[in-house]
Amino acid sequence: MNRLLSPLTRAVTYTRWLHLFMAVVWPAMWGLLFPEEWWVCVILLGLAGLVPGMRTVEGLQARLLLVGRRQEGEGAEIVTAPAATWGDRGRTALWLEARLLLGGLVALLTVQLPITTETLVRAGLGAGGPDEGALVRVQGGHWWYLALAPLPVLLLPVVVVAAGVLITRLAGRLLGPSPAERLAALEERTERLLEHNRIARELHDSIGHALTVAVVQAGAARTAKDPEFTERALAAIEDTGRAALEDLDRVLGVLREARQPVSSRPTLADADLLLESARASGAEVDAEVSGPVEDVPGPVSREGYRILQEALTNVLRHAGAVPVRVRVRVADGTLGLEVRNALPGAVATSGRGSGLRGIRERATLLGGHADTGPQDGDWRIRAELPLR
Repeated sequence: MNRLLSPLTRAVTYTRWLHLFMAVVWPAMWGLLFPEEWWVCVILLGLAGLVPGMRTVEGLQARLLLVGRRQEGEGAEIVTAPAATWGDRGRTALWLEARLLLGGLVALLTVQLPITTETLVRAGLGAGGPDEGALVRVQGGHWWYLALAPLPVLLLPVVVVAAGVLITRLAGRLLGPSPAERLAALEERTERLLEHNRIARELHDSIGHALTVAVVQAGAARTAKDPEFTERALAAIEDTGRAALEDLDRVLGVLREARQPVSSRPTLADADLLLESARASGAEVDAEVSGPVEDVPGPVSREGYRILQEALTNVLRHAGAVPVRVRVRVADGTLGLEVRNALPGAVATSGRGSGLRGIRERATLLGGHADTGPQDGDWRIRAELPLR
């Protein structure tokens, strides 16, 4: 019983009822003024649906009165953008006509069902003939009309709820997004997901590198017990932490939609900072850079920096202070990056870590490729990125 009566306790049921009544206000006024030319009103209503802005008006009204705060079900897809195509205009015109038809039917039943109940009561009591405004004529006067009298009034809530559900579903279909709008919304959602993934990689690479350097340096300083070495370690931790804070501020700015310039992100021209940080952490870095690195396009240079950063972080985190060979080559329209280090026995060789996966994702997004894994007793990370 509670489930049957629950629609009557929701405000949206009555706002839908109001929405249907509003559809017949001005057509009813037209009918009073021009009773013989009611069909002109129907034609004008269809033509009004061809105006692009009418879709916005009807969409806002439908969202407010048909869906309310729930924003769920089919009504959740009601759009408020102006009609961009003739298909959208045609669906808006069809919506106006359907709303007029259903609204007129509901308005008629809202008035006639109570009148029918009154007519049945009067006929059952023998109080006179049918009401002049009643569409249903009751002949004679029988006592059992009193038993039928409640039925029209009980039918009215059913009509209101059913018509509200029907008009909401029609709104979802006729005022909902077109295939082109659905595709645009899907592309926008995909862009947001890609942006979130990029931010996650940025945080993983930058903050992960800084924490790894800090942990390695702190551990080495405690073991060495050398004031001079401790001073260098603290300086390296300070520099790495400061760079990580700058990256964190930039990423948080993106999350807050601060629109900071992309050019503020580090590029391969700043690779010396990574190499010095790795050397300060105890790694013996043998670096070789060939080709015009400064001419590498911005997106490729920035992603190349992150790949190199994650590769060095991977060395410090899993291999420790071991010899590392870094090769950066720009030639034949390609940026080549290779980082090799000795492979201790304790290092896992699955290559399934999130950092290595991020390296491969970065390379793939730029149209290149990356290989990670053991080779000839070393752990190798190799990436090739096209410059165009």
